[in-house]
Amino acid sequence: METFEWIILLLSGAALLSTLARRLGVPYPTLLAIGGACLALLPHSPGWTLDPHLSLTLFVAPVLLDAAYDSSPRDLRANWRAVASLAIFAVGLTTVTVALVVRWIVPDMPWPVAIALGAIVAPPDAAAASAVVRQLKLPHNILTILEGESLVNDASALLVYRLAVIAAVSGDVSVATIVPAFLLVVIGSVAAGAVLGWIVDKINVFFDDVPTALILQFVTTFGVWMGAEAIGLSGILTIVTYAIVLARLGRIDMPASRRVRVNAVWETVVFVLNIFAFVLIGMQLQPIWQRLDAGQRTDYALTALVVLATAIVARFIWVLIFNGTRILQGKPVSPRSRISAAATMRGSLVISWAGMRGIVTLATAFALPATLADGSAFPYRDLILLCAFAVVFGTLVLQGLTLRPLIAAMHFRTDGDLVENEVRRARSAAYQAALDAIDGDNSEEAERLRRDYTAAIELVTTDGAEAGLEDMPGNDVRRRAVAAARERANRLRLDGEIGDEAYRVLESEFDWAELSAGATD
Repeated sequence: METFEWIILLLSGAALLSTLARRLGVPYPTLLAIGGACLALLPHSPGWTLDPHLSLTLFVAPVLLDAAYDSSPRDLRANWRAVASLAIFAVGLTTVTVALVVRWIVPDMPWPVAIALGAIVAPPDAAAASAVVRQLKLPHNILTILEGESLVNDASALLVYRLAVIAAVSGDVSVATIVPAFLLVVIGSVAAGAVLGWIVDKINVFFDDVPTALILQFVTTFGVWMGAEAIGLSGILTIVTYAIVLARLGRIDMPASRRVRVNAVWETVVFVLNIFAFVLIGMQLQPIWQRLDAGQRTDYALTALVVLATAIVARFIWVLIFNGTRILQGKPVSPRSRISAAATMRGSLVISWAGMRGIVTLATAFALPATLADGSAFPYRDLILLCAFAVVFGTLVLQGLTLRPLIAAMHFRTDGDLVENEVRRARSAAYQAALDAIDGDNSEEAERLRRDYTAAIELVTTDGAEAGLEDMPGNDVRRRAVAAARERANRLRLDGEIGDEAYRVLESEFDWAELSAGATD
């Protein structure tokens, strides 16, 4: 009963912190990190434990699938240089720099362990940054870069992490085996994710009941991750590819009533997983702190602060080098971007300062094995856990609370409201498709719809406002028109005329229009 009471208390507290975060305009993980730290200081907080092998699967797989499902391949391709730069080279530089600094502070730490620590704290969690930047006017490509980075940097960091842990546990890793293994994992993971996405899309059509469909989604998500890990592939790359393929193939076929409920459930699940990631790590810190004497506490705390500073500075150095080089060459960050060189420098500062760490760093640290192959304790595991939480806590509090004023101080010129313009054009084309779908129907309902859709096109063309489709009459004729509008918008997305962000706006409008027209599963 005590465990259940704590769960209710923690969920209630997290809900209050999330509400407060929205009022303050800060990422809710920032306040969760503060709550987790406070929990570690409570004298009678629960001592829950979690199997280290379960932490990555439980915390990372659903969060990544949710982010990848809504990603825009078109925008990622347009910004691939910046995304790849952050996801591979910035992560690599941070990993190496942290490893070198930690080895300098703790000379007895084995190199594989130091590299594992660097890989743990290297990948930022762009979800926290997105919570801030989506509330402000920013060039669209900066948001795309931050969100796209989070889909790939976890994979690159965890591949390094995995090799480092294998070397630390067994000592059986050589340079000659790393490169072939790396290429095999990358190619195999992408191929497996694409194939599994196609298979699951074909299976989903047989499950119409929403609760059953939700269970199937969770089962396949965890199954894809665990299957990939079981055969030596990257769970992250596999799940990201799987989600992108699934979104491209099956998005339009899902009934509106199911999508609305499924999206609400996934949003809640991601929120709950973030809560328990911070809570569980907070619970591990208390016994670690109690095991240390006064001298060790000082040394560990100073080491954690140095690792935090190193992780922040390393990202700054790489972003400024990358963007500075492109500015000198006279190239923008993205082909779709119309940002001046000065704005690009401002963008560099925002992208650098948006490198907040989150759930992946916490879960990866917790996933460290407790023992080596010979049965001895994993070297400096307590220090690594403390450093991981310090980096997450420090970046979320320091950068999370200052990112909004930093963006406001940059005075960005937006890129012409790219998404809004795409939504406006797609609305007009979709409404025209709806008119074409009921052409020749002389019923009274069709005549009313023709007048309403014609007025909607004129309204969208003049000021871009929404047309209020949910107020139109609901019947079979209207459902046919909405289906045609949805099909046209989806075609624009697949052809690259609009991005997934614009499509999601229209998708939500069509969902509610379909529901108000009396659509059912």
